[in-house]
Amino acid sequence: MNEQDTSVLEQYDLEVFRTCRGRGAILCETSRGLKLLKECRASAKRVEAEAELLDRLGGESGILADRYVRNRENGVISTEEDGTSYILKDWYEGRECSAREEEEMLQAVRSLAGLHRALRGLALEEEKLREFGQTPSLKIVLEKHNRELKRARNYIRNTVQKQEFELCVIRSFERFYSQAQKALFLLAEQAGEPARQLCHGDFTQHHVLMGRFGAAIVDFSRATMGVQVSDLYLFMRKMLEKNNWNLPLGIAMKEAYEEILPLSGPEKKYLYILFLYPEKYWKQINYYYNANKAWIPGRNIGKLTVLEAQFEAREHFLKRLEREF
Repeated sequence: MNEQDTSVLEQYDLEVFRTCRGRGAILCETSRGLKLLKECRASAKRVEAEAELLDRLGGESGILADRYVRNRENGVISTEEDGTSYILKDWYEGRECSAREEEEMLQAVRSLAGLHRALRGLALEEEKLREFGQTPSLKIVLEKHNRELKRARNYIRNTVQKQEFELCVIRSFERFYSQAQKALFLLAEQAGEPARQLCHGDFTQHHVLMGRFGAAIVDFSRATMGVQVSDLYLFMRKMLEKNNWNLPLGIAMKEAYEEILPLSGPEKKYLYILFLYPEKYWKQINYYYNANKAWIPGRNIGKLTVLEAQFEAREHFLKRLEREF
């Protein structure tokens, strides 16, 4: 370990016993427990707002989260001589939530529901809330995605020498695009979105640590004002994709969430719309359209093939969700 990497820790009131590199950060065993040192690129105001949010969650609601450690100057950002800024956080000794262990996935969504309930009860100053920003309107996002899908499809149609990826798109486009259109139609039927609240913003298995302590939620760097079921959707979609859209698993995750925080009718419909829209299909095609088409990586073709193979299983899950609103 390069001494320069950890010299910033001298600005904190703790003793460092050992360090090791993690994913884009440095784990530190200290006299005050396990910590995570990470470079900071966010503004000071944003980090202060996030620090207050996490302190309030831990203190008032008992939510297990990665709270900021303040330095000897009572700041949350520490700066090295070269101008590089760092943050230090309380961390948890555990591993990421497994996409193969159902009980861990259920524990994760229960913790998410508890987080959402706690976030609804917090009253942050308006100035602090503004630092979290707002997610764009889903209607605007889906309209843009649909235009991109059509533009890519038209380009592929006019391609003379079609490769495997283009042939896969031609074969699968209509049934995925019909779902995209239906999602936008259902969204237009609604009188606006469900109420906006603070959300985690990037709730995936990578940001849920499992250990003897239970499930800890970490990395609130993308926390924002939005529709909270978007967090639930993101986690469930990623877990279901890894489990071939296992219907009992999907229903169990949704029910586990609702044990803690029941969903309203508009929230159930919004969740259905999120699942209905073929987001991963759009991502693959949009990536293709904006990349070098002379060579398409095999993994991109593979991802599109998997989406085709999982279409029927995903349809069964969608039909089950649709009955609930």
